[in-house]
Amino acid sequence: MKKQFRMFRRGNLYWCQNNQAGKQESLHTSDKEDAQTILNAKNEAHRQPNLNFQIARAYLVASDSEIGKRTWATVMEEAAKLKKGPTRSRCLAAIRDSAFDQIRTLPLLQTNPTHFFRVLEEGTVSTNMFLRRFHNFALDMNWLPWPVLPRKRWPKVSHKEKRAITLEEHQQIVEREPNAEMKAFYQLCWHLGGSQSDIATLHAEDVDWTAATISYSRKKTERNSQIRFGNEVAALLHTLPVSGALFPRLANMHERHRAKEFNRRCKGLGIKGVSLHCYRYSWAQRAKACGFPERFAQQALGQSSKAVHRAYAKKVDVIVPSLEEYEALLHSRKVVPAEFQTGTAVMPDVPVSSPNVKISTASASASGQIRSTPSQAAS
Repeated sequence: MKKQFRMFRRGNLYWCQNNQAGKQESLHTSDKEDAQTILNAKNEAHRQPNLNFQIARAYLVASDSEIGKRTWATVMEEAAKLKKGPTRSRCLAAIRDSAFDQIRTLPLLQTNPTHFFRVLEEGTVSTNMFLRRFHNFALDMNWLPWPVLPRKRWPKVSHKEKRAITLEEHQQIVEREPNAEMKAFYQLCWHLGGSQSDIATLHAEDVDWTAATISYSRKKTERNSQIRFGNEVAALLHTLPVSGALFPRLANMHERHRAKEFNRRCKGLGIKGVSLHCYRYSWAQRAKACGFPERFAQQALGQSSKAVHRAYAKKVDVIVPSLEEYEALLHSRKVVPAEFQTGTAVMPDVPVSSPNVKISTASASASGQIRSTPSQAAS
């Protein structure tokens, strides 16, 4: 292996030069033997880390011939192949982030923490999130023998503060919206709390009028979501197509264009800090405020983690009733606990075939879904 430093004499002192960087520095001695000792120490200090790396690399190449050639561009490409739908589109968009140009062609085995820090300094919150995913993907595939950054050394991901859409803001948006299809879309988002893509692509066939439920599979998580609807939603559904897509124009529109239309409406009304996704926060906060069972809220929102729902509704103020009062309501049959069979709540048969059908309080309580009007939920 070529030595990193060489020695030469200048005047009465010996000097050394870095053969790669070309930097020269004095050894501060005129004795040749002392200078040679110092030079040998410098070369050995540099040689040992490289030697250890080469030994480790030799063992790794024996098990994976491509490990020395694999770059971060390969990791990004392979990670994106496992994604589907909108998630894949977001991943491909993140890969085009210019901050990743610093490591795109860098071999994995030559990556050190400094490379990651430079990427994170130049990038955004999205860069931080996707770099973590690419790094973990490489570790899971055994393409990295050790973490580049330990978990505790990653900069904290700090998202912008998000808030729910208030009832007053929702009413202003609906009243100002001239398009009937878009108005119905906003109202259904308010009542169901679904993501904009899930609500916009609903079909009439997803509505079960006999059981008064709407069922769909979430595009993001592919988890089935089933929610029972009341009279207000029933009246709204009767104004929409009886077959095919409930929102024909919105179903074929890209999510970014639906978001732009909503943002223009909010801007015209002077409403700031909200997006279409904030309807999910509103639904969760209303559910928590009226005592809606958390397990049903998770099913409605299509989430499996309690932490997700608590994060959605963390800012709502709820006064916890006394257990004595709650037990009294239970014994007076004003609150009827839901029955369970094989882990699923058994809902009573309450057909909603027309807007005039009323759902009794006891039946709605048994299903865990006591319907309230928007004004009641806000109060």
